[in-house]
Amino acid sequence: MSYTMPEFLAHAIAMEREAAERYLELADMMEAHNNLEVASLFRDMVRYSNMHGDSIVERAAGVELPRLKSWQYRWVAPTEVGDEDAFDYTMNAWQALEYARENEARAMNFYRTVSDDSTDPEIKAMAMEFATEEADHTAALDKMIAQTQRP
Repeated sequence: MSYTMPEFLAHAIAMEREAAERYLELADMMEAHNNLEVASLFRDMVRYSNMHGDSIVERAAGVELPRLKSWQYRWVAPTEVGDEDAFDYTMNAWQALEYARENEARAMNFYRTVSDDSTDPEIKAMAMEFATEEADHTAALDKMIAQTQRP
């Protein structure tokens, strides 16, 4: 599926904003369960998502972005938002980290697919740059998962 630059940027911004909201929910949930280490990780993920989203907004300066309605995005759910059934207040630290890792991996794959499918060299490069950033997030989560006791 090929995107124009405005479409791609609109999708990337929406994805980062949604990820930040979801990570904030996870942080609050872990804090309520007194799992402060994982809550802190998710608060870091909120900051990273917001910083990445802000950086995309800056890059989009001067580009007229489409004002897409929720049903106009070309995904079933934003790629950094996992299945609602997998997200609940009883989630333990290991499950929360796995949930976040799956979200970051989906985002990475989304960006890689955009890069692979695009014929626009600028979109290809930007999407691969974003994929690399998501891969870094995935690697950080892998380290946390390795240090967290599996239930």
